[in-house]
Amino acid sequence: MSTPVHQLFDLAGQTALVTGGSRGLGLQIAEALGEAGAKIMLCSRKAADLEEAAAALQAKGIDAQWVAADASDPAQVNMVVDETMARLGQIDILVNNAGATWGAPTEDHPLAAWDKVMNLNIRSLFLFAQAVGKASMLPRRSGRIINIASIAGLGGSLEMKFIAYGTSKGAVVNFTRTLAGEWGPHGITVNALAPGFFPSKMTQGVLASFGADNLAARAPLRRLGDDDDLKGAALLFASAAGKHITGQILAVDGGVSAVHGG
Repeated sequence: MSTPVHQLFDLAGQTALVTGGSRGLGLQIAEALGEAGAKIMLCSRKAADLEEAAAALQAKGIDAQWVAADASDPAQVNMVVDETMARLGQIDILVNNAGATWGAPTEDHPLAAWDKVMNLNIRSLFLFAQAVGKASMLPRRSGRIINIASIAGLGGSLEMKFIAYGTSKGAVVNFTRTLAGEWGPHGITVNALAPGFFPSKMTQGVLASFGADNLAARAPLRRLGDDDDLKGAALLFASAAGKHITGQILAVDGGVSAVHGG
């Protein structure tokens, strides 16, 4: 007998750890998973932002908690995972969303900025996947990992100077595929979302430089992403509806990567 579709998308009784979850795309995904019934643990560096985000989710009837930490620091990552396990008992879903960007021509790009972007955008994914895998997913032979890549990881750019960011997001793409192959036999799916341009604190500089209307005009759908556009894709990857999907990179970009190659 097949399962009714509403049950396939139901996350009741499950828990989700969302890094970079205090605002923007991370908070949007946390909201989607919470609305589907999951208990949410938010993680980012700033306690005040986390407290505000958790309160906003709680106002919607979502069971949301938070813990502040630097996602690029191994000791703090382990602390977050230990704290989440202590409070929620298990981690069914890991959303690796924490990230940073830096705009500079390659010849002038500071090494410190390169390291900051790499440490947060790809090293933290390895650290969290490793810690969550060992603590919860591998022993239980079950789990969903959703990595946040970017269309910047699917191709280069003639105009935008983001050598570290683009390289890090390209690494997220192959990290996702490689981990999916390794952990698939353990019942763990690993997929990535590759957003296009969404208005956020991270993209405000690009939007100011190139213009929101100009960037929207490059997309076949003639629009930027909004506060709902990642919800359905994230829920598919997180739920039983996506149990036979792994190692996939889904661009949510209004069609930009389809016509521009990234």
